[in-house]
Amino acid sequence: MPATVKEMLDAANAVVPKITMEEATALAAAGKAVIVDVRDSAELAEAGKVQGAVHIPRGSLEFRADAGTSYHDPRLDPAKTVILYCAAGSRAPLAGKASKDMGYADVRNLGGFKAWVDAGGAVER
Repeated sequence: MPATVKEMLDAANAVVPKITMEEATALAAAGKAVIVDVRDSAELAEAGKVQGAVHIPRGSLEFRADAGTSYHDPRLDPAKTVILYCAAGSRAPLAGKASKDMGYADVRNLGGFKAWVDAGGAVER
């Protein structure tokens, strides 16, 4: 039976917990997490990204997360917490569920980049 986007988001949000800016910053600073921006390149070019974040567009995530592909990004480590964010907070949980399905045990949803900026989070271009 086909799933709607709402059903997919509900399922993703059920398994990918939210994380606060403070929690994300602390985990990344301690070297226990990688923060991943899953927005498109055009979005990143226009607004910048969370300071220290790795940019992996949503459409490439599974290939970059799989150590068995030539596209694997070694910064994605199943032993670390993976913290994902997007523009408004919908792509991040979907990417998080895909990551969990691939064996990443600790995946969190930071939400949207705009909320990060509005809260005074550090940004780099």
